[in-house]
Amino acid sequence: MSWITARRRHWAAGYVVVAFVLVLIGGGYAIATSGSAAASSPTAANAAEIAQGRNLFVQNCATCHGLYAEGVNGQAPSLIGVGAAAVDFQVSTGRMPAAEIGAENVRKPPHLTPVQTHAVAAYIQSLGGGPPIPSAAQVSSVGANVGLGQQLFVANCAACHNFVGAGGALTYGKFAPPLTASTPTQIYEAMLTGPEAMPAFNDLTITPQEKRDIIGYVTNVRALPNPGGFSLGRVGPVTEGLVAFLGLLLFLVLAALWITAKHGKAHE
Repeated sequence: MSWITARRRHWAAGYVVVAFVLVLIGGGYAIATSGSAAASSPTAANAAEIAQGRNLFVQNCATCHGLYAEGVNGQAPSLIGVGAAAVDFQVSTGRMPAAEIGAENVRKPPHLTPVQTHAVAAYIQSLGGGPPIPSAAQVSSVGANVGLGQQLFVANCAACHNFVGAGGALTYGKFAPPLTASTPTQIYEAMLTGPEAMPAFNDLTITPQEKRDIIGYVTNVRALPNPGGFSLGRVGPVTEGLVAFLGLLLFLVLAALWITAKHGKAHE
């Protein structure tokens, strides 16, 4: 070991140690993220589907996003690298193609069929990769831990989407849409891609199993009964307090009318 002792006093020894540590850190990070990178690789799609997607894109999307999905400044962003999951979410929920600029976050009946949507998604996936459309197994809530899903939803989603996914207002005139009509696939895609003001939760932030747990909670809470009899939008105590206030105000008005009428008859 004497040769190590002699060389550790060399002026370059510190640089060698730092470089070695950086290589170890980089290698560890590459191993840790290899699963996520594999999930983001383009899905297999045949040439015919990609060609169909290209034609549909030119007909329905190129006006805003550019002829080759490169984006148009001040109008629409580039779609290169966004992945098939983002396209499937936006198109299947009717947000795209947008009816007008500024109405991109409005859910409406989809303009394209599921087959056409998957074709456009396959074309965009072929341009630069990105998160693919999740499989049926990935979005299945069978065996999901609904209790853990509730905790994760409250910690990461309820601030915008409400405790039961009823949606809510955000700053600058934006809003978080309700999740009552969202399919498990759309919920998974939204977490994966982060549409609008929503942050993206990759598989390192929220694991695929935890995403399934959240989906299990969101789909399960829809079927829960309303103990009070009326849901009142299921948006929390503000609405309940408003109904109670208006009900009490109506009662006071009716009571005042009854007392006045009774006093008038007695006076006559």
